[in-house]
Amino acid sequence: MARRAAYETRGYLLAVCSAAFLSTTSIFIRYLTQSYQVLPLVLALWRDIFVFLTLLPILFWGKAGLWRVPRRHLPYLVGYGAVLAVFNAFWTLSVAINGAAVATVLVYCSAGFTAILGWWLLKERMSWGKAVAVLVSLAGCGYVSGAFLPGAWQVNGHGVLAGVVTGVIAGLCYALYSLLGRSASQRGLNPWSSLLYTFGFASLFLLAINLVGGGRIPGTAAALNGYFSLGQAWQGWGILFLLAAVPTLAGFGLYNVSLTYLPSSVVNLIATLEPAFTTVTAFLVLGETLTATQVVGSLMTVGGVVLLRVYEGWLAPEAEPGRV
Repeated sequence: MARRAAYETRGYLLAVCSAAFLSTTSIFIRYLTQSYQVLPLVLALWRDIFVFLTLLPILFWGKAGLWRVPRRHLPYLVGYGAVLAVFNAFWTLSVAINGAAVATVLVYCSAGFTAILGWWLLKERMSWGKAVAVLVSLAGCGYVSGAFLPGAWQVNGHGVLAGVVTGVIAGLCYALYSLLGRSASQRGLNPWSSLLYTFGFASLFLLAINLVGGGRIPGTAAALNGYFSLGQAWQGWGILFLLAAVPTLAGFGLYNVSLTYLPSSVVNLIATLEPAFTTVTAFLVLGETLTATQVVGSLMTVGGVVLLRVYEGWLAPEAEPGRV
């Protein structure tokens, strides 16, 4: 029992650290898109490329064999990378159409998707405690992001339906990414090896999306020079590399590792802490003001995760570590 609790606590700590790292990415992205006018899907492409190029030498020169995976897993990892690429694309489009507030709430509908799909496909436990935790955390995301404020759902000329569909598809892809990460751990794949190949294949898919989009899809480059819009702005390239090498690599890496300890539905629920972390970081680093609504929303999101942890501890399952 004590061993099981310690095992799950480690998973919770890893997932919370993942959310903390990922919460800083929006600050980097906002700075690059506003200060250097980097196109969103071009930024996503370079971000994935730099994650791959950063992780490859670490795994190659580090622990032997982590940069290799059995060939039989390659088709699976190609699909995994495709889901990541589609998630990045639809998330970016959702932000462009809906704005950050509504897009944030819509993408975290993934918590509900993951709970349902995890129960259906991976036989993860579904309980009333988990359902309540999901609802409380999603409501908290809404308050933190400001999606409940008047005018938040007035989209920019695309229609509410288009905005909602785009955002929900992003949330569904995020849920699928979580499920595939959990499945990868069940297949015996190292989480860092999975991350290397997932981002490598996602880079290829995002390159294809940009080439096919050719400026017709929002956020893609219409010409080759659009991919190198930073030019000789070395500070911009450095910030872009830092975005990939630290918060993205650490955030997604710890997310994958946490999936080896916890069900995908639990990890995805903990990820809803990200907007609260972003709000606090913006307050501390950028001096942005925290409203009472954002404070309440942050407490609700944290409360949902704490509720789930207390409820899971109260159930105290007898299963062996690794069998959830």
